[in-house]
Amino acid sequence: MTWTDILLTSLKVGAMVGLITVVVLLLTYLERKILGRIQMRMGPMRTGFHGVLQPIADALKLVLKEDVLPSVKDRAVFWIAPLVVFVPALILWVTIPFTEDLVVRNLEFGILYIVAVSVFSIVGIIMASWGSNNKYALLGGARAVAQLISYELPVILVILAVVMVSETLDMRLIVEAQSSYPFIYVQPLGFLIFLIAGLAELGRTPFDIPTAESEIVGGPFVEYSGMHWSMFFLAEYANTFAIGALTTVLFLGGWSGPLLPGLLWFSIKTLSVIFFIFWLRATLPRFRIDQLMTFCWKFLIPISFLNILVTGFYLFYGWPSWSMFLLSMAMIFGGYTTIRITQKRRAASIAETLRLRRERIAA
Repeated sequence: MTWTDILLTSLKVGAMVGLITVVVLLLTYLERKILGRIQMRMGPMRTGFHGVLQPIADALKLVLKEDVLPSVKDRAVFWIAPLVVFVPALILWVTIPFTEDLVVRNLEFGILYIVAVSVFSIVGIIMASWGSNNKYALLGGARAVAQLISYELPVILVILAVVMVSETLDMRLIVEAQSSYPFIYVQPLGFLIFLIAGLAELGRTPFDIPTAESEIVGGPFVEYSGMHWSMFFLAEYANTFAIGALTTVLFLGGWSGPLLPGLLWFSIKTLSVIFFIFWLRATLPRFRIDQLMTFCWKFLIPISFLNILVTGFYLFYGWPSWSMFLLSMAMIFGGYTTIRITQKRRAASIAETLRLRRERIAA
């Protein structure tokens, strides 16, 4: 690698960091406005025209806010934890292509790199919860680790199914393989699993168990303030944008589309996924921790393995693409029916238990 290559790569990394920072600011404003619209209120309005300067005001507040250090023994662990969470969220973008040519560094095994890097943040959350010397932080950290490790498995299994269909680990080649039709057509079940598991990886509603304010007052980040807290905040929104971008690349055809430039198509698809994520936050209640773990291990992981099995048969026997679509939709319908039947049986069991208890009390 020559000095010119090093300089160009450094410039690309700097541009990427600046772009991610601006995108995070825009996403915070967009989320507030979307939530306000759904909840029949106006959202931020006072700082700038229709509140457009509110993200900048929040950033300045966090920069100027005092960092309060709790009485901890592991100060080094407490200070380093935000970096361990933030850096993987940043270097994740090295190999995500916005267009065929707009990528910091295209890797032949790009999707494998993303899977490997994405798990590093678990270590940072453990460090933050342990270094805070706080029981709520430790409980939130334990929840976060259990949730992230569990829901990482469906994400990897769905990515494996996409790799089987595209026959490559290169992100650009995965998009090129969708030139005829996007993979959401042959992998609608994989798309749904990836989106659900991605929400759990982000820790966003309805999977925000690790930071549940009503239960553990903020979880592993409860002792952080100022810039150190803002690094966790920045990592969360950068990862939200990354989930939208990965969904676009793996299932929605990336930058492919008629008439409009590729970068515009990529932005439209990614922002549509992010809008759906924000919409869910305003719509769904939070899961209980037992519901969250049961849903993953008893439903999501088995159906992910089933999706891989069906994809293998589809590729081995050379079935037409519409057959894979119908099989995926049948599995989605079967999974939904199974969940509804399980819920009804559980509700009936609870009702019967309460009836017997009332009879014993009356007797």
